[in-house]
Amino acid sequence: MRVKFGHFIFFLTFCLTGLSQPVQLSAEAQISVITCGPGMELYTSFGHSAFRVQDPELGLDLVYNYGTFDFEAPNFYLNFARGRPVFSLSRQQFVNFLYIYQLENRWVKEQILDLNNKEKNDIFQFLENNYLPQNRDYKYDYLWENCSTKIPEVLRNVLGNSLTFKKDHYLHQYSFRQLMQQNLSWNSWGSLGIDLALGSVIDRIAGAEETMFLPDYVFEQMDNSTVSNRPLVNRERTILDLNNGKRTFLFTSSPLFWTLALFFFSLTITFIDYRNQTRSRWLDFILLLLSGMVGLLITFLWFFSDHSAAAYNYNILWALPTNIIAAFFMAKKGPLMKWLPRYFRVLLWIMVFVPILWIAGVQGFPPLAVVILLILGLRYFYLDYYFRRFYPAWQSEVWKTKK
Repeated sequence: MRVKFGHFIFFLTFCLTGLSQPVQLSAEAQISVITCGPGMELYTSFGHSAFRVQDPELGLDLVYNYGTFDFEAPNFYLNFARGRPVFSLSRQQFVNFLYIYQLENRWVKEQILDLNNKEKNDIFQFLENNYLPQNRDYKYDYLWENCSTKIPEVLRNVLGNSLTFKKDHYLHQYSFRQLMQQNLSWNSWGSLGIDLALGSVIDRIAGAEETMFLPDYVFEQMDNSTVSNRPLVNRERTILDLNNGKRTFLFTSSPLFWTLALFFFSLTITFIDYRNQTRSRWLDFILLLLSGMVGLLITFLWFFSDHSAAAYNYNILWALPTNIIAAFFMAKKGPLMKWLPRYFRVLLWIMVFVPILWIAGVQGFPPLAVVILLILGLRYFYLDYYFRRFYPAWQSEVWKTKK
């Protein structure tokens, strides 16, 4: 009873104050890599990775989680938009960690690492040092610095050259974009947003170690790694055998539905315009404004943020930010600026490069880009036809009226 009471006092002090001095794990301690399945929200779609430290002699069962963030932190959303979000290493009881995933109906797997006592203690001390207030925060990056990349980073920092990540399991090579899309439905707003916001830099093939920005690939790599020429993973087990099931899918709320609706709507209005030899100003305003706003977002992420994956985004070829300016000129009644007819001719020529870059493999575009290009191409082509046929005479008539 006295021993148990002593463990309780130690455990309480540990949780409240952390390590005031180095504590050695016992020979019974285990260090594991925890991999969690995807959730329903977009930010949980890729799963999660963390470390677990267990020591029955010391009464420890802790999770070290590098994926902690605070929505209420000062300027969180602004920093996230600018590519400067701050994430932290948190430490919590495993039972509390597990309870969250049980509530979210997500599976949890554990890989117990085959480490000697010194290696266990070195990793434990490294994690504890990282957990200090002055060390726990880091600048998050969804490709290079996240909860998953921290797993191999910590192991390599502690185990050094004794750790070997083999590559013979990585038979089917994928680009970063393909890897990110594996856990997403192509007909989802998350998938569309990723393909619109991220540029051609993520279309290169990811190396075996680079795939570990995703938890599933951390899990695979752990099974194919060695430490001091012995398998890194001693054994693995499933802690929660749950599946959040199929997500509720409503076609009427999907991006394909809305882009197709916009296509048929634009087609109908353009046909009516053709028959009446006129131009629907409000349709031109909507299409130009929407595409221009997408282009403005692409420009911001590419040139004015730290999102390295957003560079060289050729979606800007169909979503030019200047379309916002053209939108307001096209919405005005009366004579148009002389540059507008030429502007739409230029837009048509620029858009031709999108399928060329797509087919050449320079950049992967969202599958829905086919519909988007049809919408814009159809309208631009009609406007070019309209201005060629009617604009000179109409402009002359306006001039006579003024005179």
